[in-house]
Amino acid sequence: MTSHVRSAAVAAAAVTLVLGLAGQAGADENPVAPAQKAAAHKAATAPATLDTLSRFFARDGAVARSAAAPRVQEATVPVRTLSAEFVAGKKDAPVSRLDFLAATALSSDGQKASLWMAPAPQEGAGKTAWKVVNIATGDDETRYAADGARKLPGGTVFREPQTDAWYVHDDARVLPLDDDATRAVGAKGATLAAYQNRVQRAYGDKLPGSPYAKQGKAGGYGAPAADAPAAAPAAVSVAATDDSMPAAPLAAGGAAALLAAAGLTVVRLRRRPETRG
Repeated sequence: MTSHVRSAAVAAAAVTLVLGLAGQAGADENPVAPAQKAAAHKAATAPATLDTLSRFFARDGAVARSAAAPRVQEATVPVRTLSAEFVAGKKDAPVSRLDFLAATALSSDGQKASLWMAPAPQEGAGKTAWKVVNIATGDDETRYAADGARKLPGGTVFREPQTDAWYVHDDARVLPLDDDATRAVGAKGATLAAYQNRVQRAYGDKLPGSPYAKQGKAGGYGAPAADAPAAAPAAVSVAATDDSMPAAPLAAGGAAALLAAAGLTVVRLRRRPETRG
């Protein structure tokens, strides 16, 4: 498997997401409300975000900050992660839980970055302030969302953090979207039941309270890398009112959500390998 170097915050939070807080989240695999996507996208295109993107793209002298001219694509997609309940074999458990929303930003020299947006509860019922909580190199989130829609229309795209494998599933089957997933379930995929058996074998001893989790090993990324964070902007948030998606459940899992729940807006660099043909 190709190694992924991640920031310490992202790697550590993945532990809780995969087999911990994901099991407590109330969000499920239902579609995200348009108002929430719009509010998240507005946060992604806010002036403070664009300024931070300019600095992000200019790191290591790749492009002059003044010439980066970042722009954010319209597509804002939900990012879902394998749920602890499904791993544990709980009846009617969703395969994945909603983690955060993502959009892709482009620079003038062709670089791509993924913006992760998570909500924080605000005063007043049904109000959510969306914040950009992470920037990662590449466009995995939107690219795999599009790939999944083509491969299995109407299916749900999700990922396994331990392998960073991406899949799409419906009520009967799970299909791979990348090489890691293909190695796990085969090019033709697997039945949903067979996939559940596989993740139970792989992660069943890593659920909350297990010796593995207590030792801080859950997540499977090995020692976290000491990536330096990109400079964080002032809080970038946009309020949205939509009773169809409470703010708190979505903020309950994952690296982005853990930071948001702590009242932080931290933008970090997560390095990804270049996609190989």
